[in-house]
Amino acid sequence: MLNIDDPSKVAKTPAIWRLGFRPFFLGGAIIAALYIPLWVLTWLLPAYSLFEDTFWSPILPLWWHPHELLFGFAMAIVSGFLLTAVQNWTNQPSLKNWPLALTFSCWALARLSLLIPTPLPIILPAVFDILFLGIVGSTLWRSIYKVKQWRNIGFPLMIIVALCINILSYYSLYVRDFILAHQIWQSMLWWLSLLITIVGGRVIGFFTAMRLNAIKQPALPWVEYPLLLIMLTLVLQALFELLPSAFIQVLLFIAGVLHLIRASRWMPLKSFREPLLWSLHIAYFTLPISLLMMSWYFNDEFAYRCLLHLFAIGGMAMLCLSMISRVSLGHTGRNIYQGPNMRIAFICLPLAAIFRAIMPIYFPSQTHLWLWFAAVFWFGSFAIFVYHYTKILTRPRVDGRPG
Repeated sequence: MLNIDDPSKVAKTPAIWRLGFRPFFLGGAIIAALYIPLWVLTWLLPAYSLFEDTFWSPILPLWWHPHELLFGFAMAIVSGFLLTAVQNWTNQPSLKNWPLALTFSCWALARLSLLIPTPLPIILPAVFDILFLGIVGSTLWRSIYKVKQWRNIGFPLMIIVALCINILSYYSLYVRDFILAHQIWQSMLWWLSLLITIVGGRVIGFFTAMRLNAIKQPALPWVEYPLLLIMLTLVLQALFELLPSAFIQVLLFIAGVLHLIRASRWMPLKSFREPLLWSLHIAYFTLPISLLMMSWYFNDEFAYRCLLHLFAIGGMAMLCLSMISRVSLGHTGRNIYQGPNMRIAFICLPLAAIFRAIMPIYFPSQTHLWLWFAAVFWFGSFAIFVYHYTKILTRPRVDGRPG
């Protein structure tokens, strides 16, 4: 690969601004660790909340919580990953130095604008979020289009779709349409599941085969293409609700079965000696488990919403945590399998998913207790990451190379 960085310029750039994964992984992990305890405290013990009741008048808590976990936490991790990966894919320079700092500042100002206890206009955080996702999407598009790498052109298109959905989410807050807001949250969760379907299909089996010195099983077209179509259908259905419920219930079941077939071919049972492998497999297997259970509980609204959290915590967040732990080591010149001990963090997050999603279905009378347990384990998982990786992400590569 060609050297696409000027060493004299790189040396003058603070390490945190040398590549997209650094600020976005750290920023995303910090708000993940802080926002869930803040949410549970505000929701269950408002008398002890950091915010007065009047704070929640312009920014309603039922809107803030899912919006910030999806467009704050998840999109930070996704953006950091894609801004870093696109440089490897295309050999084109990605965001760094002051353009990266500007993009991250837009993300951070959107988060801050939604926390300041003053009646700021909704348009302010919306503009910052639009700028953030717009810069990320245009950067990906420019790099991929320049080298005509059509295999990856879907990623900038997906970011633009996420930007449009985010605009719609701010609109739902502005007009206080929380039916629309709920559709948006589901759509973004399915958007993330589609992204996991694409990225997970590329990397989990590959990483496992490389570590085990084995041969990766070839993809099965009769699994891959229907899966992509079904996951895309779920994104659109959540927004527009065009298809009958019975049909969607069947699609959830079929998708769950296809994901299980797919994941079982990636040698999951051979990965359990290596945390950076089994964490990926657990995260991915949570997706089909969620889909199958959602199909089973399709007509039980309470259980269905709980199972959305099963995927959000045990699937999406778990995959984010595993990937940022791995990418942060590889792109700072460290041995991927000799990094900080993240076993406890990788155990905490599935436990958080069980307490938040499964226990309330079967023991609903103790739901508040399960929420507290889930919040503690969630906080622990991301706090461990922040503790171990802050120095890694804010210091230059150990091998002296750019990035």
